[in-house]
Amino acid sequence: MDHHAMHHDMDMDHGGHGGHGDMDMGEGECSMNMLFTWSSKGLCIVFRQWQVTGLASLLGSLVVIALLTAGYEGVRQLTRRFETAHARRLNAFTSSATTGGNDFADDSAPDGSPYRPATHLPDASSPLLVGSDNRRRLEQRGKIIMALLYAVQVFYSFFIMLLFMTYNGWVMISVAIGAFVGYLVFGDNTSASKTVACH
Repeated sequence: MDHHAMHHDMDMDHGGHGGHGDMDMGEGECSMNMLFTWSSKGLCIVFRQWQVTGLASLLGSLVVIALLTAGYEGVRQLTRRFETAHARRLNAFTSSATTGGNDFADDSAPDGSPYRPATHLPDASSPLLVGSDNRRRLEQRGKIIMALLYAVQVFYSFFIMLLFMTYNGWVMISVAIGAFVGYLVFGDNTSASKTVACH
C-alpha cells in the first residue's frame, strides 16, 4: 500500500474545501461582531433585512436609529403626562367626595337652634358611594393604561439595547445623538440623570 499516495489524496481533499477559516463572507450575509468596530461591512441592524450595503444605506440607517432613540424619550414624556393627568383626575374625585355631602345641609333647625345632622352610613344611592365606585373604575383603567405604557417603554428600551449591541461605533454614536435630541425635544425640565437600567 502506497502511504505517500494516500497522504497526497488526503491533502487534496482538504484543499478542495478551501478551509472554513479562510472563506470570504458571501454577498448579503450578516456579520456578527462581538468586539467594537467601525466597519460597516456585512452590518445587519437587529434584522437580517436591515442590512447596510453601502454609504447611503449606512447614513440612512443612522438617521433612522437617531429618530427611534429620540422617540423613546417621547414615549417617556407621554407616560409622565398621563400619570400627571391621572393623578389630577383622582384628586378631583377625592375633593368632590369630601365636599359633596355637605352641599344640601341646612345651617339651622326650624326653631333657630344650630342644626347638627345625624351621622349615618350612606345608602346604596348615596353620591359618596357612587363617586367612590367611579373613582375605583378610574383607578383600574388608569393602572391598565400605565401598565401598557410601561410595557412599551421596556420593549423600546431593549430594542435600543439591541441596536447598541451591534458593537458598531457609528450605530452607538447615532443612539447617543438620538438620546440627546430626544431630551432636548421631550425633556420638559425632567432630571437628566439616568441609571444603568435599560428602562
